[in-house]
Amino acid sequence: MPTSVVTGGAGFIGSHLCEYLLGKGDRVIAIDNLGSGSKDNIKGILNNASFTFIKHDVRKPLKVREKVDYVYNLASRASPVDFDRYPVEIMMTNSVGTYNAVNAALEHGARFLTASTSETYGDPDVSPQPETYWGHVNPVGPRSCYDESKRFSEALTMAFVRHQGLDGRIIRIFNTYGPRMRLDDGRVVPNFVTQALAGRPLTVYGDGSQTRSFCYVSDLVRGIYLMMHSPVKGQVVNLGNPREMTVLEFARTIIEKTGSSSAIDYRPLPENDPLQRRPDIRKAKELLGWEPEVGLDEGLESTIAWFKDSMSKKKEKKR
Repeated sequence: MPTSVVTGGAGFIGSHLCEYLLGKGDRVIAIDNLGSGSKDNIKGILNNASFTFIKHDVRKPLKVREKVDYVYNLASRASPVDFDRYPVEIMMTNSVGTYNAVNAALEHGARFLTASTSETYGDPDVSPQPETYWGHVNPVGPRSCYDESKRFSEALTMAFVRHQGLDGRIIRIFNTYGPRMRLDDGRVVPNFVTQALAGRPLTVYGDGSQTRSFCYVSDLVRGIYLMMHSPVKGQVVNLGNPREMTVLEFARTIIEKTGSSSAIDYRPLPENDPLQRRPDIRKAKELLGWEPEVGLDEGLESTIAWFKDSMSKKKEKKR
């Protein structure tokens, strides 16, 4: 039975990955400081004999006593609302945290995958964004704590691949949605869904013509697994859904799907907010045989149901 370590294992994507790995027959060790993750995300697997949860901050050295075969590095706050609240924590997690995760992989001779982001492309001059595009990032802007620390994590991983023999690979995650996203996440899916379900106006920044591409979490997790188990040492691969739509179009879709009567509230566009997001996934198709399978209608149905249940439980707790 292979053993997989997942840093950020109690987070939105990390918890889904842990479940997927258990389903594949792995022994799974989830590591999380519960800063943005939650034990509620992994409550369904806490009693699984093949699963262990360790509360630990990856900014501190990472020592795993048992033999490890795979290290999935997913630890990081990724919500825009956290960029102003925890900028130094984010930067140190993506730098020192990646360094510690890499060293844990090297100690065990394990294969290593780090989760980067489409944010490394910044506000792109090229669309769709291929892995060969170097990006258009403001290195001192309000999003730079995340953008630049993720770019550093990629550079650090590649330095270890080239000079220390690390069997490492990098994924760049585009907008991903699904159950277990934080209600106050600050990204467009949680914002729109919670606002629509509460009957509040949906906040659209700018004129809503900026675009996003939405990938359901199960598709992403499958891509992560394929990337780890493919002989693609030193490769960078985009994982996301290439179906592009405007934010305004998406807002209207959410209003329709929730049956809400919410209006749309237009606000000024935040500084450095990307105007385009669309992955070029040709490399993922060629190297991994991967492409998204879950359509937006299907994905939104389960996501909206989860948010509705979570909001109901939150109201009950307040009573």
